[in-house]
Amino acid sequence: MTLIQKIKSGKIPESVKKVALAESIDAELLAYKISTGNIAIVQNKKRKHIQPVGIGEGLKTKVNANIGTSENQDDTKFELDKLRLCEQVKADTVMDLSTGRNLIETRKKILEKSSIPVGTVPIYQCAVKSKEKNQDILSMTTEDMFKAVEGQAEEGVDFMTIHCGINRKSVAALHRSERVMDVVSRGGAFTIGWMIKHDKENPFFESFDRLLDIAKKYEITLSLGDGMRPGAIADASDEAQFSELSVLAELVRQSREASVQVIVEGPGHMPLDQITTNVKIQKQLTDGAPFYVLGPLVTDIAPGYDHITGAIGGAIAASVGADFLCYVTPQEHLGLPQLSDVKEGIIASRIAAHAADIVKKVPKAKEADLEMSKARKELDWKTQEKISLDPEKIQKQSKKKPANLDACTMCGSLCSMKLISQYLGNENVDQCV
Repeated sequence: MTLIQKIKSGKIPESVKKVALAESIDAELLAYKISTGNIAIVQNKKRKHIQPVGIGEGLKTKVNANIGTSENQDDTKFELDKLRLCEQVKADTVMDLSTGRNLIETRKKILEKSSIPVGTVPIYQCAVKSKEKNQDILSMTTEDMFKAVEGQAEEGVDFMTIHCGINRKSVAALHRSERVMDVVSRGGAFTIGWMIKHDKENPFFESFDRLLDIAKKYEITLSLGDGMRPGAIADASDEAQFSELSVLAELVRQSREASVQVIVEGPGHMPLDQITTNVKIQKQLTDGAPFYVLGPLVTDIAPGYDHITGAIGGAIAASVGADFLCYVTPQEHLGLPQLSDVKEGIIASRIAAHAADIVKKVPKAKEADLEMSKARKELDWKTQEKISLDPEKIQKQSKKKPANLDACTMCGSLCSMKLISQYLGNENVDQCV
C-alpha cells in the first residue's frame, strides 16, 4: 500500500506522525491533506532511516540544493563534501544532477551518506550512457528510460523529476512561441530532441501509467518537470509554458487516482509582476498540488548574483503559495558551484523561504524573529548567533570586535540600543511623555 492508500484506510503512518511533529501541526490534518494531494511526504520506502520531509499547503517552505558532477569535474568526494555542507546549512533536500562518467557510483554514495531526501533526473543518466555507448545522447530507447527510473527507485531515490508534460502539442506550442531562449531545461531538451529524432511521442507521457506503477512500488514522489520553463524573462508566461502546465494538471489528476504523490515544477525566469499570477494559475489548474519553483529569477542581467535574483523571486512565489524552492547559486549560468557557492545559495533561499513563511503564518515562523529582536535589544550576541540562519557568519564577525565592546563596531558607544535603554530607564522620562 502507498502512503495515500494507508491514510485512506484509516491509518496514520509513522512518517506522517514524524512530519506533523516537525511542523507543529495536527497529524490527522496532515494526513487529510496528503490524501487530497495538497501535501506530499518525500521518502522512498527503502530509506526508512532518513527524516521524511513534508512539502505543501500549511507547511514550512522547503529548500532544495542541487549537487552533482559534470563531464568536466567528475569528483565523487567533492560532491560528498557538498552533501555534508547542505546538511550542515540545513537544506531540506538535495538533488543529484550528476552527468559525469561515474554518475551511478556518485549517486549510490550520496544515497548512502545522505540523511535528507535525495532527488534525481533519470533522463540525465540515459543521455550520458547513450553518449558513452553510441556517441549520441539521443540513441536511448524507451526501455532505457524506464529502466533508469526503476533502477534509481530500487537504489532508494526519494523523488524524481520526470518531464512528462512535454508532448507533441506542447512542442508545437514551443514552435509557435518564438522564444528568445527556446528550452533551457536539460531534461526538457533531451526529451524534445529524442521526440524529434525518433518522430515519436514522449514515452513518459505516452506510458505515464507505467511510471505510476514504479512510483507506487517504491513510494517515489514524482516531481513533474517543467521542460518548457522560461529561461529568460522575455519568454515568461508564454504559450509553451502554459501548454505544458495544462498537461501536468491532467497528470496530477491521474497520479491522485493511482494514489501516487506528486509535486509540480515551475519557472524559471520571470518578471516580478507575473509571479503571483503564475503561482495562482498553477494552484488552480492542479487543485492545490505542491509547487516547486527554480527561483524564479527576476532579472537576466546578474550573473554571479543569481542567488539574490532567485531569492527575490522565491520570496514572492512562496508568499503567495509556492511550497518548495530550488536554490540558485552565484554560479548559476557560469559554471559548476563550489562549496562557498552552495552555502550562499542555500542561505539565500532559506531567507526567502522564511520571509514567505511569516506571510503565510506558518506555525512558529514569526516567533524566531521575535526572539531575535529581543536578543538584539539586550545586545545578546550568543542568542543572536543561535537563532541566525548562518551562525558561522556571526562568529567570524565577533572575532573582529574589540573584547571590551558589547555593541557592534558600526555604532560602538553610540549604539541606539544601549542609549535608549539608559534614556527610558531615567526617572525623568515621564516629563517627555
